[in-house]
Amino acid sequence: MLRPRSSLTGLVGLAALLLLTAAPALDAAAQWPQWRGPDRDGKAPDQGLLTSWPEGGPPLLLTATGLGAGYSSVSVSDGKIFTLGDLENGQHVFAIDAASGEILWKTHLGAAWDDRFPGPRSTPTIDGDTLYALGTEGDLVSLSVADGKVLWKKNLVKDFGGQLMKAQGTYDWKWVESPLVDGDRLIVTPGAADAVMVALNKKTGEEIWRAQLPELEGPGVPGAAYSSVVISEGAGVRQYVQLVGQGVIGVATDTGRFLWAYTPVANEIANIATPLIDGDTVFASTGYGTGAALLKLVKTETGVDAEEVYFLPAEMFQNHHGGMILDDGTIYTGTGHNKGLPIALDKDKGQLVWGPLRNDGRSSAAIAYADGHLYLRYQNGLMLLVEATPEAYREKGSFEIPNVQRESWSHPVIADGRLYLREQENLYVYDLKPRMEKKASGEGAGGEEAGR
Repeated sequence: MLRPRSSLTGLVGLAALLLLTAAPALDAAAQWPQWRGPDRDGKAPDQGLLTSWPEGGPPLLLTATGLGAGYSSVSVSDGKIFTLGDLENGQHVFAIDAASGEILWKTHLGAAWDDRFPGPRSTPTIDGDTLYALGTEGDLVSLSVADGKVLWKKNLVKDFGGQLMKAQGTYDWKWVESPLVDGDRLIVTPGAADAVMVALNKKTGEEIWRAQLPELEGPGVPGAAYSSVVISEGAGVRQYVQLVGQGVIGVATDTGRFLWAYTPVANEIANIATPLIDGDTVFASTGYGTGAALLKLVKTETGVDAEEVYFLPAEMFQNHHGGMILDDGTIYTGTGHNKGLPIALDKDKGQLVWGPLRNDGRSSAAIAYADGHLYLRYQNGLMLLVEATPEAYREKGSFEIPNVQRESWSHPVIADGRLYLREQENLYVYDLKPRMEKKASGEGAGGEEAGR
């Protein structure tokens, strides 16, 4: 039977409701809080962006400097930009004001990596008022977003016996993974046989579980690779999917129990691209003459099995380290080892719908997606806007990134109508919003708009 609530109870409820409705909601399009965006798929939720670029590219809004050496991308959250870089006195996490480009704080992470490809590669992960970052020496830190204060710190080697994939005579690119926050947990990949993956309490750093990896046969080598964890609900089982030294694997999120592995997609040198998750399927690819595979996750009596739907040889499809985009059943990427040739693949059929082809970009292409378009960044510093359509390859604009001194590898980021491009010590921020929209909203009524 329904009973009338007291007037006091009603007032308390009304007050709570008013507080909730009055609280400002975070604009999803203004956030890129981690590696490859909100859902780790390389896709931004932004809408109403430029569908073509003028000659010379979109307007440059902001330049931030002093970020040190490195190939890390950026994360964007609540008016701040975060990245990693090497200075003379070590590796640092940087927080940058998104309005002015001023460095708000920098926190020492570990030793700098002075090498032929110097500097870090991983991207900080933002979770509310906390940041998580992994340095090249395996230093894992939790920092306060407000001031960069260290909350807790671990080391993947010292604390978990971590190891990286490294065949004899091959190069070591150090630790590259971008940590994953999942609820109250932080997930990283030490790569040890008894700790291939670990779950930590994100508030304290205390260990929750370690995932053990059984002996696997295949072309890869043991250890962590250069990829980052993604989440799948495939076969009705929530699991962490990761590309490691011996292939792509699945681990149960609740206990860390090993579920499945697929080894043919591995190579002995470097497995890099983050897998694509789509329902019950996983798409994974590596370079160095390997190829790509589509897997279907199937529930079994003992857990989950990964069945090969198809395997594509390297001459047809291989992604080196630029990443892949899945949109409406089509996979877009740059194919060919260190070539970045644009290509579109029907994911379910494993058939090419266009490409590969050669454009003005050279070597590997890092890719992101927003509002029906692909953002391709080439190693030679060329930035391209390409329509994301299976019909044909259609370029919609291009420009040269300023002051490219080394390999232009950092992945592009789109957030709040802006394009963020880290280029070693510099960060360039471009305006992707159409001019008419700005005038209609009253933005740029002064000299900035008039000067374009």
